[in-house]
Amino acid sequence: MSRAAVRYAKAILDLAQTQGNAATVAADMAQITAAVQESKELQNFLNTPNVKGEVKFSALKEIFAGAQNVTESLFQLLAENKRFEILPAIAAQYKEQYDAASGIETAVVTTAFPIDADLEAKVLAKVKQFTPNQVTLKNVVDPSIIGGFIIRLGDKQYNASIAARLLTLKRELAN
Repeated sequence: MSRAAVRYAKAILDLAQTQGNAATVAADMAQITAAVQESKELQNFLNTPNVKGEVKFSALKEIFAGAQNVTESLFQLLAENKRFEILPAIAAQYKEQYDAASGIETAVVTTAFPIDADLEAKVLAKVKQFTPNQVTLKNVVDPSIIGGFIIRLGDKQYNASIAARLLTLKRELAN
């Protein structure tokens, strides 16, 4: 994550909070993040240096036609500074800063397979025992844990993976 992306995100968040539309700008940033992740063409377009900033600005205004004025001013600023390649990083950083300002924590749940809605509800119920804040889940799939799960919330971690149990058993047998 570049420092520039952090600074842009902070400035956009401050402006959005001043105007009272930080939540709708957060929705814009989530839409930008999703669009860039889903479209390799959009990624390449933003990263191509020989496409003029005005062209990128016009294209982004059209792609994200319903965007807030704050988001459009970000596009304009990126055009002026020729920094469109950091737009995805700015959008991601905005979400982090917005969540932190809103008291929303993200719990990273690592599983060997993607979690379904039922398991997600159970994990959320368990995580809410550890924090009074609102929690969102981010699922990371890592087949190397074999089974079970690992929950990371802030600086706390609960490891209930099969791989961790096997490692513990191996250490006990070695001693």
